[in-house]
Amino acid sequence: MIERGTSTAQVDPPAGAPAKPVTPPRAAPAKRKGGFLGSSNGRKAVMAVTGAALVLFLVGHMAGNLKAFFGADSFNDYAAFLRTMGEPMLPHRVALTIVEVGLAVAIVLHMWAAVTLARRASRARPVKYAAKRRSQAGGYAVHTMRYGGVIILLFVVYHLLDLTFGTVNPAGWDGTPYERLVQGFAPERWWVTAFYAVAVVMVGLHLRHGLWSAFQTLGLASGRSYRPLKAVAVTISAVLVLGFLAVPVAVMIGVIK
Repeated sequence: MIERGTSTAQVDPPAGAPAKPVTPPRAAPAKRKGGFLGSSNGRKAVMAVTGAALVLFLVGHMAGNLKAFFGADSFNDYAAFLRTMGEPMLPHRVALTIVEVGLAVAIVLHMWAAVTLARRASRARPVKYAAKRRSQAGGYAVHTMRYGGVIILLFVVYHLLDLTFGTVNPAGWDGTPYERLVQGFAPERWWVTAFYAVAVVMVGLHLRHGLWSAFQTLGLASGRSYRPLKAVAVTISAVLVLGFLAVPVAVMIGVIK
């Protein structure tokens, strides 16, 4: 007689039969440390935001430099406005200091995001391709990003010592901004103008590559928009380069004096 429930009881496998493998439970995917900023998308966002802030600064800085073509008074008034903007609500030069600190933070974050993203991409692909493909994002600009960034950084330091603080400028701290500009790019100081030109060209290449990479990341550079957007990146970069080079070249040839 069969007892009730024996049909559902667990039956041991026959002797010598292989045991069924036990599948371990799947571990939950590990979360990347650092939250959003620790992810690649977060660091790309940091690069985009800081890059946009730096581009706006370059546009404003170029427009201010071009006031040198309107004479000493126009350029000196522009320099005075930078030191007094926000008054009387803010003390003298406080607004300019806030902008300078913000720019410094933007530069540091931009460099941090670029370096960490490059290292992460290198670790993800430890074996290099046998055949190097030409990048579609920037050609020569891609290969000069690393060394161009170093040149730009060195130039910014010298540029501040020269035209902002007057430490290495012939006019010194007591000279007006216009006098420091003219004496800083005097023909006998051609090497300063050459260094300035190289740095500005590097900025243009960096900007073109950054704009084009942003268009690609957003998925805009495809189909009919490919060539127009590439032209936009080149045009914006070229306008900024020519705008920044116009003043030192004009000083060199005697148009601004």
